[in-house]
Amino acid sequence: MAMKARVEAVLNVGLRIPSIMLLEVLYRWDVSSFFQKIQRSSLNNNPLFQYKYIALYLHYVGYILSLVLLTLPRQHLVQLYLYVLTALLLFAGHQLSRDYVRGELDSGYEGPLYLEPLSMNRFTTALIGQVVVCTLCSCVMQTKQIWLFSAHLLPLVARLCLVPLETIVFINRFAMIFTGLEVLYFIASNLLVPYNLAKTAYRELVQVVEVYGLLALGMSLWNQLVLPVLFMCFWLVLFALQIYTYFSTRDQPPSRERLLFLFLTSIAECCSTPYSLLGLVFTVSFVALGVLTLCKFYLQGYRAFMNDNAVHRGMTEGITLLILAVQTGLIELQVIHRAFLLSIILFVVVASILQSMLEIADPIVLALGASRDKSLWKHFRAVSLCLFLLVFPAYMAYMICQFFRMDFWLLIIISSSILTSLQVLGTLLIYILFMVEEFRKAPVENMDEVIYCVNGTYRLLEFLVAVCVVAYGVSETLFGEWTVMGSTIILVHSYYNVWLRAQLGWQSFLLRRDAVHKIHSMPTASALQLQQHNDICSICFQDMKSAVITPCSHFFHAACLKKWLYVQETCPLCHGQLKSQLQLTSSPGAANQGTPPANQNPAEVEQEQGEPQVELDTEEGTQAKNTPPMKTSAEPELGTDLLSGSSKIQPKELCVCVSTVKSRPRQSQTVECYLKCH
Repeated sequence: MAMKARVEAVLNVGLRIPSIMLLEVLYRWDVSSFFQKIQRSSLNNNPLFQYKYIALYLHYVGYILSLVLLTLPRQHLVQLYLYVLTALLLFAGHQLSRDYVRGELDSGYEGPLYLEPLSMNRFTTALIGQVVVCTLCSCVMQTKQIWLFSAHLLPLVARLCLVPLETIVFINRFAMIFTGLEVLYFIASNLLVPYNLAKTAYRELVQVVEVYGLLALGMSLWNQLVLPVLFMCFWLVLFALQIYTYFSTRDQPPSRERLLFLFLTSIAECCSTPYSLLGLVFTVSFVALGVLTLCKFYLQGYRAFMNDNAVHRGMTEGITLLILAVQTGLIELQVIHRAFLLSIILFVVVASILQSMLEIADPIVLALGASRDKSLWKHFRAVSLCLFLLVFPAYMAYMICQFFRMDFWLLIIISSSILTSLQVLGTLLIYILFMVEEFRKAPVENMDEVIYCVNGTYRLLEFLVAVCVVAYGVSETLFGEWTVMGSTIILVHSYYNVWLRAQLGWQSFLLRRDAVHKIHSMPTASALQLQQHNDICSICFQDMKSAVITPCSHFFHAACLKKWLYVQETCPLCHGQLKSQLQLTSSPGAANQGTPPANQNPAEVEQEQGEPQVELDTEEGTQAKNTPPMKTSAEPELGTDLLSGSSKIQPKELCVCVSTVKSRPRQSQTVECYLKCH
C-alpha cells in the first residue's frame, strides 16, 4: 500500500508537468509578432495569414485546455494519458507499415518471400513490430479485442498472399483510413464526457464554497494538486533542458570562470515568465528547507526530527525572492540584466538562510554550553557551525562589495550579513563563558552580569549598524535621487531596526534596574537565620552561604532571585506578588512586618503564614462588624498579635482595629482576624 501511494503521488505530479510546460510555451509565443513575420515574408500570400484570427482563438483555447489538464482528477488524467499513448502506438504501427510498403516498392520483388532473403528479413521485422504494437495497445486499453488495433497488419497479410505491390499500397491507405475512423468513433462516443466532468466539478465546487467557503476550496486544491512540488519539478525540468541545450551546442567544455556565468544565465532564462518564476520560488523554498533540515541534523542528529520546528519551512526565503522579483520587474528584463539582478536577489536569499540557520543553532549551542554534556563531537559540531556562520556572511559581504558599487540598497543587504556575524560572535562568547564556568567547577558570582554585558554589547553594535544604514539612506535621499520606494524602505527600516531595537533595549534596562532595586530593598539573612533555615536555594538547588528574605519569608540567593525577577514579579515558591509586598517593606513603620525576628524560628513563621488571612476593605470591614464569624478549630487563643506580633489587642478593641483598617488603603493592608466581635 505504501508503494502504491508513492506511485500515485509521483503520477499526480509527473502527469501535470506537461500542462504547465504548455502554459509556458503559450506565454512565450507572441501570436501577433508571429503573424507579422509571416506577413512580411510572404506578402499576404501565406494561407496561415488568412486564418490568423482562428490561430488567435486557438491560442486562448490552448490556455483553457492547459488549465483543464492541470486541474483534472488523477484517475481521469491517467486515463487521458493512456488514450494518448494508444494513439501514439497506432501512429507508430502505421509508420512501420508505410516503411515496409516503401521498402517493397523499392525492391520491386513480388515473388514468394521465402525465396528472397532480404524480403523475408523486412517482412519478419515489420511483423514483430506490428505484433508488439497491437499487444501494447490491447494492454493499455485493457481489452482482449486485439483486432481493433490490427488494421496496420493488412499490408503484411496482403504481401504474404502475393498481392501485387500497387494493391498493397491501396490496402495500406485503407488501413490508415479504417484506424482513423475508429479513433473518430471513439471520440464521438465520449464527446459528452468533458461536459459531464465539468458539470460534476461545478456542482462539487458550489457545494464546497457554500459549506466551507473559498479559502477551504483554495486549500483543498493546493493540497490535491501539490502545487509547490509540481512547480519545483517543472522548473527543474526546464533548467535541465536549458543546461542540455547549452552543452549540446558547444564543442568545448566551459572554463571554471564561465560556470558561474552559465549557472546565472541558465537561471535567468528559466524565470522569464510568471510560471517559471513561481517554479524558481518554490525551488528556492525547498532548497532552503533542505539546508535548514541538514543544519538541524548536523547539530542534533535524528533527535532533530522528533521535535520539528514548524517555523523554519523555507517559505520565508521563497517569499523574499518573489517579492524582490516582482518589485524589480525581473521577468521584463533582458537575460543579461536579469542574471545581474538575480545575483543580488540570490545573495539576499542566502543571507536569509544563514539567519534562519543561526536561529536554529543559537538555542542549541547555548543549551549545550550550559549543560554538563562532555561529548566532544557535539561540541565540535556546534562550534564548527557557529564558526561557519561567523566567517561565511562576512566573506559574502566582502565579495559583493568587490563586484558592485556601494549604494543604499546594497548597504541594506550587506548589513544583514554583518548583523548575522555579530549575533554569532555574541553566541560564541556566551558559550565560552559557560564552558569556563564548567571547567571551574564552581558558579561564577557575576556571571549573569557578564552575560548581560556581552549581550548588551553586540545588541548595541547591531543598533549602531542599523543607525548607520538609516543615516546613509537619509543622506542619499536628501543629496541624491529621491524615490518613493527608497523613502518607504528608510521609514520601515527606521521603525523595525532602530526604534523597536531601542525600545526593547530600554525596556530590558528598566527591568534589570527594577530587579536590582527590589533585591536591595529585601533584608539579608543573618548567619543564625541561615542555620535555622538549613535548606538550599529553591532556584539553583545550591547551598546558601548568603541569602535574601522575601516578604513572604522565603530564602533565595540574591543573584538567583534577581534573575527570576527579570522574568516575573512573583515569589518562585508561593507565587505571591513581590511588587506590592515590597511597597509594604519600603513604607515607614512597616519594614519589620514581613521579616521575622532573628531569634524567631522560620518554621513558626511559616506556620503563622499558613493560617487563613482575611483582606478587609470598607465593605468587608462592615460585614466583619455586623456578621459574627464562624468558629473554627484553627482559631488561636485570645491575645494573639494581629499585625506583627508586637502588640496585644483585647477582644473589645477589635472594632477599633477594624475601623482603623477601614480608613487605610486597601492594597497595602491585610489583617489576620480570629477574634469574635460580639
